[in-house]
Amino acid sequence: MFGKRTQTGNAAPPPPAAPAHSQTVALKERAAPSPVQSSGGMRSQLLDVAPPASRRAAPPAAPAKPAAESARGAGRRDEAFYERKSQVFGALIDTIDLSQLAALDNETAREEIRDIVNDIIQIKNYAMTIAEQEDLLADICNDVLGYGPLEPLLARDDIADIMVNGAKQTFIEVGGKTIETNVRFRDNQQLLNICQRIVSQVGRRVDETSPICDARLPDGSRVNVIAPPLALDGAALTIRKFRKDKLTLDELVRFGSITPEGAQILQIIGRVRCNVVISGGTGSGKTTLLNCLTHYIDADERIVTCEDSAELQLQQPHVVRLETRPPNIEGEGAITMRDLVKNCLRMRPERIVVGEVRGPEVFDLLQAMNTGHDGSMGTIHANSPRECLNRIESMIAMGGYSLPSRTVKEIVCGSVDIIVQAARLRDGSRRITHITEVIGMEGDVIITQDLFVYDILGEDVNGKLIGKHRSTGIGRPRFWDKARYFGEEKRLAAALDASQGAEPEGTFR
Repeated sequence: MFGKRTQTGNAAPPPPAAPAHSQTVALKERAAPSPVQSSGGMRSQLLDVAPPASRRAAPPAAPAKPAAESARGAGRRDEAFYERKSQVFGALIDTIDLSQLAALDNETAREEIRDIVNDIIQIKNYAMTIAEQEDLLADICNDVLGYGPLEPLLARDDIADIMVNGAKQTFIEVGGKTIETNVRFRDNQQLLNICQRIVSQVGRRVDETSPICDARLPDGSRVNVIAPPLALDGAALTIRKFRKDKLTLDELVRFGSITPEGAQILQIIGRVRCNVVISGGTGSGKTTLLNCLTHYIDADERIVTCEDSAELQLQQPHVVRLETRPPNIEGEGAITMRDLVKNCLRMRPERIVVGEVRGPEVFDLLQAMNTGHDGSMGTIHANSPRECLNRIESMIAMGGYSLPSRTVKEIVCGSVDIIVQAARLRDGSRRITHITEVIGMEGDVIITQDLFVYDILGEDVNGKLIGKHRSTGIGRPRFWDKARYFGEEKRLAAALDASQGAEPEGTFR
């Protein structure tokens, strides 16, 4: 524990009422060689600057009320805690040699900061409990080496989204519900500094000249930053988190997002090289479902992914990951999604996976699906399979193509085999609501048929929606021949037959 380290080190006990000058001398004395230095640390080199006079004269702070960490990852901390933290942090920055600290690995750097902060607390004669010291130390280490107050939230797997609305307000999404936390930043400048630290890791920048930025964390979590002057109350930071342990279709079955029979149909669709578009609204789980489907691609296939921010987590050994690039400060050098899709056609891909289709690149993806790249996949924002087809037509028109409407629909019909619709329901749960085939054309209308649908039947006493997945009774879907080519027709028929007798989940009220 932190308190035990304090008493086993070589630091002297705090003086009863030392003047400012004696405090400076005491800090310099702690720069002498110590057991920490002899074990390979650099503490004596880091403690080479005494705190300035403005910080040395700080009076001892009054004891703070004990505060335990809340379930949301932030304790009930009063203004005195943040004021004390600001004073200790300022003394630490004035004391350490940042260039030497940067040369240390993360764990060693945390140990050095732990020792120095403990000395500063003793010199300033703060009355703190061991728990309060641990909280203060963790916050300061996160400020110097990590993402500051965001670190406890990023470490939790049950949080889906982190939404920071300026320095004083942070929300999280847990279980489909939005909750306000007690997490706060020292000021808007600290928040902006953390935003800049995040985006700089992927070669991007956010400031007054480039106030909007999309980036990602090392684990693939999606990050969006919009900074002043566009954000009036301080930088707005939104993080869409991804689980460290990757979800599979089996886990989606356990969560109730799909039935075992429906999951088996999706496995077959992923393996037999059907061209798939995953449709859904924001936060409905499109990227998660795309990750699950790619798990069933054969290991010997060459896959090329195109994304705005690299989020996909493919497990196959032969994967090439491509990412778009925004324009530089002069407005040049941008690489769009369409540029990536065009280029990947020259890379001898067997499957093309587009993380999110937002514009005219959909035409190039459809062309790829139609020219020997069977099994390609992508996601699109739409609220139903029919709306998904309409959006594809609209995005082709956005690209400036002067093609007749019927020609565009024929291209869509010849390219897309399956639309998988994901939805986020009003109780916060996520469900796969449709597995729909694109059949062909009748006149000027694209014909589809549902293989699998989710029916909402009511809700239980806790407000959770009750429904069931069911097969529509299609005995032989259009991709039957592809399933037979891969030897999957018997498993497909069994899954379709079994899903017709599915029972509703939950209990009605």
